[in-house]
Amino acid sequence: MRRTLLGILLVGSAAVAGTFTLEQVLSAPFPSELVAAPGGGKVAWLLNERGARNVWIAAAPDYKGVRLTSYKEDDGIDIGQLRWTPDGSAVVYVRGGDLEFLGRPDPNPSADAGGTEQAIWIAAPGGAPRKIADGHSPAISPKGDRVAYLRGGQIWIAAIRGEGGGPAGQGGEAQLYHPRSAVTSAEIEWSPDGSKLAFVSDRVNHSFVTVYDFGSKSLTYLDPSVDRDLDPVWSPDGKQIAFIRMAVGGGGRGGAGGGARRAGEPWSIRVADAATGTGRQIWISDKGPGSIFHPMVSERQLYWAAGDRLVFPWERDGWEHLYSVAVEGGTAALLTPGEFEVETVALTEDRKEALFSSNQNDIDRRHIWRVSVSAGGARAVTSGEGLEWAAVPLKNATAFLRSETKRPARAAIQLGGAAGGGGGGAGAGAIRDLAPDSIPADFPADALVTPQQVIYTASDGMPIHGQLFLPPDGRPGQKHPALVFMHGGSRRQMLLGWHYMDYYNNAYGMNQYLASQGYVVLAINYRSGIGYGLNFREAINYGASGASEYHDVEGAGLYLKSRPDVDPAHIGLWGGSYGGYLTALGLARGSDLFAAGVDFHGVHDWTVRNAANAAAQDGSASDPARQEAARVAFASSPMSSVRTWRSPVLLIHGDDDRNVNFSETVSMAAALRQQGVYFEQLIIPDEIHGFLRHQSWLKGYRAAADFFKRKL
Repeated sequence: MRRTLLGILLVGSAAVAGTFTLEQVLSAPFPSELVAAPGGGKVAWLLNERGARNVWIAAAPDYKGVRLTSYKEDDGIDIGQLRWTPDGSAVVYVRGGDLEFLGRPDPNPSADAGGTEQAIWIAAPGGAPRKIADGHSPAISPKGDRVAYLRGGQIWIAAIRGEGGGPAGQGGEAQLYHPRSAVTSAEIEWSPDGSKLAFVSDRVNHSFVTVYDFGSKSLTYLDPSVDRDLDPVWSPDGKQIAFIRMAVGGGGRGGAGGGARRAGEPWSIRVADAATGTGRQIWISDKGPGSIFHPMVSERQLYWAAGDRLVFPWERDGWEHLYSVAVEGGTAALLTPGEFEVETVALTEDRKEALFSSNQNDIDRRHIWRVSVSAGGARAVTSGEGLEWAAVPLKNATAFLRSETKRPARAAIQLGGAAGGGGGGAGAGAIRDLAPDSIPADFPADALVTPQQVIYTASDGMPIHGQLFLPPDGRPGQKHPALVFMHGGSRRQMLLGWHYMDYYNNAYGMNQYLASQGYVVLAINYRSGIGYGLNFREAINYGASGASEYHDVEGAGLYLKSRPDVDPAHIGLWGGSYGGYLTALGLARGSDLFAAGVDFHGVHDWTVRNAANAAAQDGSASDPARQEAARVAFASSPMSSVRTWRSPVLLIHGDDDRNVNFSETVSMAAALRQQGVYFEQLIIPDEIHGFLRHQSWLKGYRAAADFFKRKL
């Protein structure tokens, strides 16, 4: 006992002294996909515990979190798409496959000789999980007897309880119908009475909202057009469906790297009769800012709220806000005015209010708010120096995910509050964690540093936000090596605390570890990221249209160089994906400023990445405009400046990457060899872009830390 106690004391004192390990700081489980059961008496969420992914649940009245599943291995098998059965007795989920790029081959990062599968499972307290069918994107019928899902680009239906209690595939599974085109969208919605099914039929260059009637075994296309329709939502009486229409030439949902898209052909909201398909436009965006549809960080974009009002996001004033409009049509009412962005959204049980997360009054954090869908008047549910997001309403309570600068992300609940199922109003109680025992005892919370908000000036004069991590044992006059971290996306924002996405949660832990090792670390929110409005996100000449983000990277280096606690000859870069692109670009253009870098799966040649998109468009490759765009894209790429690249770099990439082609790293390695630039490589066979195995993250971060120790 004495030796055990001494060991605990030594671990604690070592952590406080800033000598914690990378394994310790990345040991906390990561929560996601918080969902409430119908009726609001239970909540479920996912917890990734060092690569072992499990479903957890908590129920009234004590809301004590317990594991519903018991997967134990860091096997790279993902879990997601949680759905409660209508009676709240069980949770349906998908295990396996690529849950980011649905329909692609199943990844197998652990090189399991037996292969992997993607399947839909159901689990209830006290019983073992049971497989329903192969597939993904489950949608449970209102009666809870059937589930619709996607497999092979087609919709299938299976009985939730199969023949003899076995899998539904034993006599209880059938393809819904045999279309000429694939159904690639996960948007499958049952009508309130379970007699019909609405879904999006993707036709490559256009899409239809489609209704299948189980009684007549017939299809109805709702108000079909040449445009792209999405996000169908049923009226409470099941007679109508509202959906979003993105017009041809409207710019789509937007994306990174292709140039600023601040305006285009206006998008609209339509309502159609579910039986006849006859539709009408009830609202259309104004021309100018906000005319291109930009989705929220939320599973759903359109909500049928109380009083027959539709709630939706719009960037009319240059910020992502919630609006509502009557189903009959009319002027849209702004619900959330101000210079901030709305993200995750959920309606209360009575559908009279919306719970949402945003950076209102706290631009580098997230907090929970509630607002009336008819009258507006948002009021705070949470505030302070932590982060809160993904709120869901429960009976007289609100559940959400939260973190702080030193304490990692976790599921939490706030009991009490206003009526309507949301909590957070008058009489709301203290916030407490749902599964506090899931955090490892040796997680080094007390040894972590609190990052400081920094606003520095890019080399072209633009103000840029960042978070500064300082070594915990720095002494006056001491100079440290420094690092600039760049997130991926680029539609992301690093925050003043543990992040709400697993990739950047890991990156935040890595930055904490690097600070503990004596580095000054600056995580920058470069232009083309989110959180600071439409014009910042759709920055002029960003990405492949001019790489204007380089000014932000260069400015970060110059800012660090000016600090008295930084050794100006030892400033490095690191980042992944789009951050890997900027790492490579910074080293290629600025080896005089940046002495070394670690590039995780970065884009290195925009012309190669954009070739597939260009080939799918109409027009000739010899078109002068396309030729000029290709010239600018290459000039915006690290590959175009490789001749001035001198600083050493570590290239890290999984060779089953579905976001950034592995050939990007192959080509870069060849170019660096030709130029005589020192590089090292860490290639992880069979891993995808966002590493599925915890061991892959540890391997990559260990290699990065070792590389910087030797080269910086």
